[in-house]
Amino acid sequence: MRLLYSCLLALLSFIPLRAQPASDTLSSVTGSSRVRVVLTDTKQQPLFGATVRFRAWSDSTRQLATITDTAGVAQLMLRSDTPYELRITALGKKPITQGIRLTKAQSTFRFALDADAKTLTSVTVTARKALMHQEDDKTIVNPELLANSSTNAFELLTKTPGLFLDQDGNVYLTSAVPATIYINGREQRMSAEDIATLLRSLPPNSVERIEIMRTPSARYDASSAGGAVNIILKKGIKLGRTGSITATMNQGRFGNQSVGFSLNDGTGNRSGYLNLNYSRRDNYDQLTGSRQLPGNQLIRQEGYTRTPGDAFFAGYGLGYQLNRRWEVNLDGRANYGATNTAADNSTQIRSIEGRQLLVDNLNTVQNVGQNGSLTQGLSSRYKLDSLGSEITADLSYSYLGAHTNQDYQTAFNRPASPALLGEGDLLTGRQLATAKVDWIQKLPRKLTLEAGLKTSSQWFTSQTDYVTIQQMIRQPDPSRTNTFDYTDGIHSGYVQAAKTFGKFILKSGLRLEHTTMNGHQRVPTDTTFQVRRTDLFPYLYLSRPVVSIANFPVQASFIYRRSITRPSYDQLNPAIRYVDQYLYDTGNPALQPQFTQNVEANLSVANLPILAIGQNHTQQLFSSVLYQNPANASVAYRTTDNLGRNKETYFRMLLGIPPGGRYFFVVIGQYNHNQYIGQYEGQPLTFSRGSWTLLTYHQLDLDSRSTLQVNGFWSIRGQRQFYELGNFGTVDMSVNRKFLNSRLIVTLSLSDLLYTNRNTFVLNQGSVTADGSRRGDTRRVGFSVRYNLGMKKQRDESPNPFTFDGLNQTK
Repeated sequence: MRLLYSCLLALLSFIPLRAQPASDTLSSVTGSSRVRVVLTDTKQQPLFGATVRFRAWSDSTRQLATITDTAGVAQLMLRSDTPYELRITALGKKPITQGIRLTKAQSTFRFALDADAKTLTSVTVTARKALMHQEDDKTIVNPELLANSSTNAFELLTKTPGLFLDQDGNVYLTSAVPATIYINGREQRMSAEDIATLLRSLPPNSVERIEIMRTPSARYDASSAGGAVNIILKKGIKLGRTGSITATMNQGRFGNQSVGFSLNDGTGNRSGYLNLNYSRRDNYDQLTGSRQLPGNQLIRQEGYTRTPGDAFFAGYGLGYQLNRRWEVNLDGRANYGATNTAADNSTQIRSIEGRQLLVDNLNTVQNVGQNGSLTQGLSSRYKLDSLGSEITADLSYSYLGAHTNQDYQTAFNRPASPALLGEGDLLTGRQLATAKVDWIQKLPRKLTLEAGLKTSSQWFTSQTDYVTIQQMIRQPDPSRTNTFDYTDGIHSGYVQAAKTFGKFILKSGLRLEHTTMNGHQRVPTDTTFQVRRTDLFPYLYLSRPVVSIANFPVQASFIYRRSITRPSYDQLNPAIRYVDQYLYDTGNPALQPQFTQNVEANLSVANLPILAIGQNHTQQLFSSVLYQNPANASVAYRTTDNLGRNKETYFRMLLGIPPGGRYFFVVIGQYNHNQYIGQYEGQPLTFSRGSWTLLTYHQLDLDSRSTLQVNGFWSIRGQRQFYELGNFGTVDMSVNRKFLNSRLIVTLSLSDLLYTNRNTFVLNQGSVTADGSRRGDTRRVGFSVRYNLGMKKQRDESPNPFTFDGLNQTK
């Protein structure tokens, strides 16, 4: 316990500072209690700097006031069972005046403030938001500072504390299972590669906030076994007509450039926005690997891939507030990308003993392609009362298409043989339609009820045609040609309730999901599979304060949830996808979904988790595996297979100095230990490995207009499925300075300063023994310029809620 208290005292340094009265005559009265006022806007965003004033009905001369912190929370000590008049004022919001009485049953009051059109055009006030804060079951990250040193949303995620991204675009939170990615609350349901491509086309200043949910409740899809990351894009902001122009560039071995424009118009009951962005990126990926073959032979491959490309992005939105209760929003985005990828892959086979060169060839591939996507969404919210009860509805439709022309050539140097040439035409299309409705009802006695319905359908088509060319003769290549159709539907509903019993907070929910999958391969062979299943996913959350240090309660929480990981279309597709003459990919139509039960206990201070320990128990575990072709031992193929079960134990800890001063930092340390028990190639499988991940973020205000930021991560004994990774990480640094009354922001950034973001890997399972290394164009120097457009200031004719005259005084 002494060790625990010592840790808690150190961790309390990360608690955000709150404005408190210098002298509080009411707090010294016998029978006084702490009252919490939580303020949000109509979009449930915390209101910073709002004035909260209490006046006792029995004695109007006794007043107390304070302001809300960055989480929208204000706290004061008031006498229990005494009526007060509460008045709330905030810039650009309609004031609230209401009578309240503080009792043991109710000490927290929540209000959502409506926009006031008259005050919105009066004055512009800016304030720095906290980098991150906790809101219910999710961590909210303000990406504004991180966006200044990023060229796209993908880079923005790599710099976000608490997130770890691998080189394939997977995002990891707590588990070794990747997190589910949402955009504007809509699950993308794409492969990691497709999501990474989409995020690289989004400008960084189009992201309003990032929501991190390590243990999502029953309200969210059960497919989030590794947690969820929700990227909220900026919509119409009701602060008049504003906008920005941004230009960025960074240079490594190759250069990236982008330019963007954004415009927001929010006056009265209408709001709208428009974002336009063009980016050009150029990168490389270098992969080296060796694999042992039967007969005392070793195959070694060296691959170098360069991926230049252009991307265009357009986003727009229209919002209308029909009345004080009802609002409707229409938003959409479109992406178009063009790529011209060149890859060289050399292969050599030698005898291990004599090092004699047996095979030597070079494979070159040229891919010229175009891809595009279109997303359209319509959402509506109806507020049932001022306590937060509401009904929300959301409809969305997305289309993604890609067309690639591929030319390849293999030169056989040893043994000498005529070159093999070929061409391919790859065409894919995907449609996704989603509809959902959610209902939240705030009831007396601290009871909240939630319920919702959601349906999601996906249609995917893939058509690939290949021909080989030998001595000017073109012939169809059946080993690479395939046609595949896939559809799925996930239909779900949930109920959830939250209730406070004395010091205990209990939240429990149940989600039901019905899954249908239909796959049909028509070329080269007729392969059909179907999946029909219905599953239940319970959720339980229990919390209570366990100790109070420096008037801040330490909250202990226990969480249990069940989740599912469904195989994607490329993991089910049995068609052979040629990589080179020694490696190919294929799917597994017999693949079953895996189920994970998560149990976690954590401690939090001021709603910020600082210590957590938990376990993930996974059944029917499926993983990417590498098998040797039984017909030809020199050829291997990658597929996905159910291997057995997995127990993952993790520990997470957070330390830091609170924001508010010139310098603050946060360090997150996480330990994961995985143990696998099952079968690999028909043989018993036992595999365990522990790894550490350290993430950090530092910020130093050099002066009133300049800020230095340093962020990075370090992975120790990392693991990706059965690949054992070496130590690797990165250190990024940026300096930004404001000019022209803070309208112009100039940023200089350095990425992967020490060039340590490259890793080695080892695979030793079944009959496969392999090792290798991977690196990319990660060390870069960047420069960005952003100019903020805004309306002219007008004469302020309304009271300024940031005037603190009379606060903390007793009249």
